[in-house]
Amino acid sequence: MVMCVVKLMNKQWVMFHLNEALEEIEMTIQDIKTDPEYDYGEYSVAITHMYHHLNTAWNSRDISDKQTEDIRKNNFYKWRQFPDDLDM
Repeated sequence: MVMCVVKLMNKQWVMFHLNEALEEIEMTIQDIKTDPEYDYGEYSVAITHMYHHLNTAWNSRDISDKQTEDIRKNNFYKWRQFPDDLDM
């Protein structure tokens, strides 16, 4: 008999991170449109923040609610890395 483990996406956790990424994208677009002083430094920080949330939304999509409450430094850095399981 083969056991199949089905993981359920933690939608609340994923939505939090996707909303954070969306907010960063919207702010970045607005800043680029309206701030003539906007430069690479600000853009780099914004894109890093956006990728942190997008990557975390993907890499930790199936963690439990309990795991979201107990975020250790190693998971923080692991989850924010660019996914290695997406076929780009």
